[in-house]
Amino acid sequence: MITVLTGGTGGAKFVDGLRQIVRSEELTIIVNTGDDMRWWGLYVSPDIDSITYMLAGKLSPERGWGVKGETFFCLQAMGELGQPAWFRAGDRDLATHIFRSKLMADGKTLSEATAEIASRLGVRERILPMSDWRVETRVMTGIGELSFEEYFVQRLHRDTVESVRFAGAEEAEPAPGVIEAIRTADLVLIAPSNPITSVAPILAVPGIRKALCECRAEITAVSPIVGGAAVSGPAGALLAAQGFDVSIAGVAECYRDFLDLLIVDSQDAAAADALRKEALRATSLRVECVSTIMRKSEDRVELAKSVLTACQQLSAVPAARESA
Repeated sequence: MITVLTGGTGGAKFVDGLRQIVRSEELTIIVNTGDDMRWWGLYVSPDIDSITYMLAGKLSPERGWGVKGETFFCLQAMGELGQPAWFRAGDRDLATHIFRSKLMADGKTLSEATAEIASRLGVRERILPMSDWRVETRVMTGIGELSFEEYFVQRLHRDTVESVRFAGAEEAEPAPGVIEAIRTADLVLIAPSNPITSVAPILAVPGIRKALCECRAEITAVSPIVGGAAVSGPAGALLAAQGFDVSIAGVAECYRDFLDLLIVDSQDAAAADALRKEALRATSLRVECVSTIMRKSEDRVELAKSVLTACQQLSAVPAARESA
């Protein structure tokens, strides 16, 4: 059983690779909901939708979000009515938001609505929101505090980031099944998602980080930082704003209290050697170099295979030491 913590486009690509080599009944995906928002009165969950569409074979390959073959007639009409149109929800995507909002208005939790939508779209893998409670990622910038979607989509992440917080996290609880999925997993993977705004909101929910620290399974993360910069998006700026180095060492520091293995790109071989030497003095962290850039579908599968192979080798180390 494999449990994945994920969010963002990099996470969706990684899960796409995994689903092609792992049986659907063995895969549980815990998804960031810090980006969730109300749009035209509808409840929108961007990361859950991206994972759901990808597993259903509906995700737009060109955009990396939304539904392929999308039209935007409603967006155009709402703009003509003087409504905000910066969040480019397409017509098919809006159907998901309408249905989710109806289910939740009828008393369903976000977890229940997510399971219902996934089932109707033919998804067999288990998708769990990190929490049924509202936790909102808030980005403090030079022009004031913004929601993540305002910072990332509306303003194209061009504002200087001063800090990030997760409003409501202290009072939240993990969604049903989240802690169990971590505790019973044979392997826990952290996707190459933004550590600050895709993974940190999950870790901010009380009980989740503790469950990872107590987890008996190996925990492996894939770095979204290559050569001292983010593969895409504002991960570098957000890491720096939260006091982390924009490097594979900074990624390792984000997860230092529970991480067993960090997968980094082959371009970072020298940095990996330095991190290994540091780990020998301070932690038991292992670092492995593979090709992590996912330009094509084949790259996603190869990365997933490389990660699972590295994890199998990691699992074999304790047995080898015991026999020695």
